[in-house]
Amino acid sequence: MATPVTRGASQLTTGVERHVVRRGIAAVGLVSIALIHLLDVPGKFDELPYVGVLFVGLILTTLLLAEAMIRTDDLRVWLVAGAVSAATILGYAISRTSGLPGDNGDDAGNWTEPLGLASLLVEGVVVLLVLGRLADRRTGVVH
Repeated sequence: MATPVTRGASQLTTGVERHVVRRGIAAVGLVSIALIHLLDVPGKFDELPYVGVLFVGLILTTLLLAEAMIRTDDLRVWLVAGAVSAATILGYAISRTSGLPGDNGDDAGNWTEPLGLASLLVEGVVVLLVLGRLADRRTGVVH
């Protein structure tokens, strides 16, 4: 015989609580993207200066998005966070396949670079969180 699930406050979260947790995790993910790229930016200025500039832009953007994510539930913040994360994944994929303009192909095929893998993981998590937020919005989950 199955035991019925009780809906006690300690057992299940409400849509609002789940959403606050999702926003917090997304903010931490965005800060993590900034940190990963901060650790890699000095070498990028030596290799391809324009990639270093793009990294600085990404760092600033993700930090601003993290702050916005903490302060608001604006759908535009979620969409930009997802787009920035997805674009960063795409940039990594391009750098590992066809290569970036001006690159000698040094990174082509180098899919196991540790900071790159960490970045892909965090960016993928942020994209999944954005998709979850959009799915909740479509199903009418209270936020």
